[in-house]
Amino acid sequence: MFEVIIGLEVHTQLNTNSKLFCSCATSFGEEPNTNVCPTCLGLPGALPSLNKEAVHKAIMLGTALKAKINQKSVFNRKNYFYPDLPSGYQISQFEVPVVGLGELIIDFADGRQKVIGVTRAHLENDAGKSIHSGSVSQVDLNRAGTPLLEIVSEPDMRSAEEAILYLKKLHSIVRYLGISDANMQEGSFRCDVNVSIRPKGDTNLYTRCEIKNMNSFKFIEKAIAYEVNRHIEAWEDGVHSKEIVQETRLFDPNTGETRSMRGKEDAADYRYFPDPDLLPVIITDEMLAKYSVIPELPDEKKERFVKEFGLKEYDASVITASLEMAKYFDEMMTQGINAKNAVTWLTVELLARLKEGALIEDSIIDAITLATIVKRIEDDTISGKAAKEVLDYLFENEATNVDEAIEKLGLKQVSDDGALLAIIDTILAANEEKVAEYKSGKEKLMGFFVGQTMKESKGTANPAKVNDLLKQRLS
Repeated sequence: MFEVIIGLEVHTQLNTNSKLFCSCATSFGEEPNTNVCPTCLGLPGALPSLNKEAVHKAIMLGTALKAKINQKSVFNRKNYFYPDLPSGYQISQFEVPVVGLGELIIDFADGRQKVIGVTRAHLENDAGKSIHSGSVSQVDLNRAGTPLLEIVSEPDMRSAEEAILYLKKLHSIVRYLGISDANMQEGSFRCDVNVSIRPKGDTNLYTRCEIKNMNSFKFIEKAIAYEVNRHIEAWEDGVHSKEIVQETRLFDPNTGETRSMRGKEDAADYRYFPDPDLLPVIITDEMLAKYSVIPELPDEKKERFVKEFGLKEYDASVITASLEMAKYFDEMMTQGINAKNAVTWLTVELLARLKEGALIEDSIIDAITLATIVKRIEDDTISGKAAKEVLDYLFENEATNVDEAIEKLGLKQVSDDGALLAIIDTILAANEEKVAEYKSGKEKLMGFFVGQTMKESKGTANPAKVNDLLKQRLS
C-alpha cells in the first residue's frame, strides 16, 4: 500500500491595471505584442519600477491565509532561457517572499476539516505565451510582465480530492478578496502539481514529478490519478528509481495521460541572485494595517449564513463556495423571504435551468426576481407547482416581471371561500357514495376530494384552503 504526497504551486494573476514593473496594460485578448514596452521586452537599459498595488494585494492574501507578512522582502533574478522570456530571467522572490508561512482549511462533504500548510506566496512577473502550430512557433509577449502571486503549499495533500478542495477554496478566497478574476480559461488561475508516493508508514519523501500549467479542476484530478498510477506501477515493477525521475510533465486531456516535457531544475540551476535594479520591498506599519482589513471570506460568510438565516452547514457551504452565488443569496434575503425556501429555489430550481456550463452571474433571472417568485408562494398567490411554470416562462421569454407572468399564465391561486365552496359543493354532490364512505371512517378519501377540487379549478385553488374547507363541509 502506498501513500500519495501532493504539493501545489498556484499562479494567480493579480488584477492590476498595469504590469508588475512597467506601465503596460494587463488587458486580455489584445492584438499580439501590442501591450509591450522596452521593460517587458527585456531591452538593454530598461529599468523596472515596482507596481505597489501588487504588494497591497499580496498583503490581503497573506492576511486571508493567516500568514506571516514579511515587512522587508527582496526580488531576485531567476535565470532560465525560453523564447517567451525575453530578458533571459524572471524577476521573482526566493529567500524572503512578501508572504511567509500560512494555512488554508479545506472542508470535506462529511463535515471533516483539514489544515493544509502554505509555505509562501511570492510576487513575480509572468512570461509571455508561446503558440505552436505545426513546425512554426510564435511568441506573444502581451502577458510578459503581468503580476503573479505564486502560492506554494506544503506537501500536505494525500489525494486528488484534497488537492481539488484546496484549489477550489483558494480560488474562492482570491475571488472574495477581489485581487484576481481567477479566470482559469484565460490562465489567470493555474497551477503546477507536484506528485510523489511512498510506502505506507514511510516518512521519507521520494522523487516527485511536476505536472505543469494546469487550469482545469477536472483535468487536474485526472492528471493526478494517472501520475499516481504510473508511480505505483514503477514501484511494484521494481523500476521506481529508473522510471520516476525529477522532471516536468504535461497533461494531455485527449488521452488522459501525462508525458515528459523536460528535466526538472533545482534552485541552484536557476542561479538566483538579488535583482540589482530593484530595492528591497518595505511594507510600513501603516500599509500593513490598511491592507490587512479584508472583506468577509467564504468561511466567515458560511458561519454568518448558518447563524443569521439558520441554514444547514452543507447548504451554507454550497452557497458560499462561489462569491456570485453568495451575493445572489444575500440579495434574495433582502426581500424578507424564508431562508430555506430561498436555498431550494436557488440551488435546485434555478441552477437546474441554467444551460450546462453557465454560471449564476449568466442567469437572466436576477436575485430580486427569484425572491419575488418565492414571495408569491409564501403569500399564497401561487402554488409551488405554478411557481415552476412561472420560472420556466421567464426563462423562455427572457422576462423578469413575475406578477405579469402569473396573470398571463392564469396561475393566481383562488383563496376566496365563496368561489372554492361552490366548486367543493359541486364535487361532493356528484360523489355522494364517496362522501358516505368518508364519513364512515375511510378518511383516505380526503385526497380524492382535494384532487378533484384542484382539477376542477385547473390547479389555481389554494391547496391549504381547499383542505380546510373540505374538512368543514365533510364534518
